[in-house]
Amino acid sequence: MKLNIMAIGAHPDDCDFLFGGTALKLKAQGHRVLFLSVTNGCSGHQLEPGAGLASRRLGEAEAVSKMTGIEYKILDIPDGSLTAELRYRDMLIREIRLYEPDLIFSHRPYDYHPDHRSTGTLVMDCSYLMRVPNIVPDVPILKKTPHIFYMYDHFTLPCPFNPDVAVCIDEVMDKKTAMLDCHVSQVYEFLPWIGDYTKEIPQEREDRCQWLKTYIRRGFHPPVSGKYRELLESRYGSGKSGEIKDCEAFQLSEYGAQAEQDELVKFFPL
Repeated sequence: MKLNIMAIGAHPDDCDFLFGGTALKLKAQGHRVLFLSVTNGCSGHQLEPGAGLASRRLGEAEAVSKMTGIEYKILDIPDGSLTAELRYRDMLIREIRLYEPDLIFSHRPYDYHPDHRSTGTLVMDCSYLMRVPNIVPDVPILKKTPHIFYMYDHFTLPCPFNPDVAVCIDEVMDKKTAMLDCHVSQVYEFLPWIGDYTKEIPQEREDRCQWLKTYIRRGFHPPVSGKYRELLESRYGSGKSGEIKDCEAFQLSEYGAQAEQDELVKFFPL
């Protein structure tokens, strides 16, 4: 069965960082995949302001879409201004209903960035109301509640990320790196500037991509050890799991449709 898969990130590069490898594997299986950015990314740069940056980030997202076949949509909400208010909730309900996803992936509402927190809260607020006919009545309700998954983060308060599934992405790690290489304004300009590591960025493109791969592993991938190793062993066996270098992990949200572990893992590619 082919699935509609919707990843909802706060900014145009969030889904690439946290779900990109799994998305590539799902797309290769013939599933439909959409990355929805709730904000337009207009604030994420040290030099370029406003509409010009939003346009640039749209172009970066379109480059990812052209490379991978993953659909990309960016809502026109200013970066840094997202709150979990009614108008944005209704906007997101409308987008979810129009796409009719079987699976939704998004942030937990616990994060350093207020846009990430608001996105996670909005998705949770939509989880029940997307099937209530008198809420956003101009768009038909969903026929079933999607399974909703949190994407990985390392924050521990008020509670830590508790993974249910880990997916090996070794075979698509180069392509995931190429996806993020498209987001030049972020991975080579703004994030290094705000993190004070601009001098680390190599000049040659091949060297930059190798640096970027290390950066992704260091900051956006869960460790392939501890509880993640146990999840990988349960899916891939102890032989293969010991060789895995990169994985992405997901936690089933209690607000969406539920599934037993043996059913849950069937949604995810090996």
